[in-house]
Amino acid sequence: MKFIILTAVVAVVVVVAQEEPIPIVSETRQEFNNGVSGSSFEAGNGIKFQQKVVTGDLGQSNAEGVYSYPDEFGNVIEVHYIANENGFQAQGNHLPVEPPAPAHVAELLRIAEEQRAAGIVFE
Repeated sequence: MKFIILTAVVAVVVVVAQEEPIPIVSETRQEFNNGVSGSSFEAGNGIKFQQKVVTGDLGQSNAEGVYSYPDEFGNVIEVHYIANENGFQAQGNHLPVEPPAPAHVAELLRIAEEQRAAGIVFE
């Protein structure tokens, strides 16, 4: 899991890269005996990455972190994420969200629940 996330971040660095190399301004890695590790880096072009990984009860890696990068207009895009047994879950103001359900959907769901409670089954 750590490799996949780090690979994705490195891919962003490569895509944003121009002709000249981009310097790494800072980089830290920490390993603890209790199954927790952390890492972070900052590149000269404004890309930043920070992650904490905890080994779960079943040996799986559970990661949470944040990365950011400047878009083509100079706006800083920031993504917070959790990666665990439920998959990769990202949150960010730039990510699309589904629109709210129309008002009549709540009424239809209420009617369907009443029908199920009454024993009505549609096949």
